[in-house]
Amino acid sequence: MENIIFIGMPAVGKSTVGVVVAKRLGYQFIDTDLLIQEEEGNLLREIIEKKGIDGFLEIEDRVNAKVNVHNTVISPGGSVVYCENAMKHYKEIGTVVYLMASYETINKRLKSAKNRGVVLRDGQTLKDLYDERVPLFERYADLTVCEDGLKLEDTIDKVIEALQSA
Repeated sequence: MENIIFIGMPAVGKSTVGVVVAKRLGYQFIDTDLLIQEEEGNLLREIIEKKGIDGFLEIEDRVNAKVNVHNTVISPGGSVVYCENAMKHYKEIGTVVYLMASYETINKRLKSAKNRGVVLRDGQTLKDLYDERVPLFERYADLTVCEDGLKLEDTIDKVIEALQSA
């Protein structure tokens, strides 16, 4: 288990769970949205405004595909599953863990999709996005942890258990 990569919808807890899992395992932690912002010198929503969704996805693919780390928990943005180079890279360098939550759970947690830098196309609803991404998350996942009805601590325990028994 060289690296652990969390995928899932926005508000599923990729960064929150990732930081604690990293601490518990003695790993480093990287949030690739921060790498993108650092490299581009803009916030995610500003990049999307300036370059459009496709431009943003190109940047996301490039930045994620060149992450070169060891013993690290990596938390990319939810749209990384559209990035073939990045996902191929992640499958080669670690275990991909899908943090799964129902649409109802995501909708409850996510107050404002736009402010979160969520990649929504014109006219696309959060439900549309959820339905579009779930098959991609399932395709790339080495492990799936369902967090519906779980407290944060329970999700973290479940993730570590799944990783250790994989």
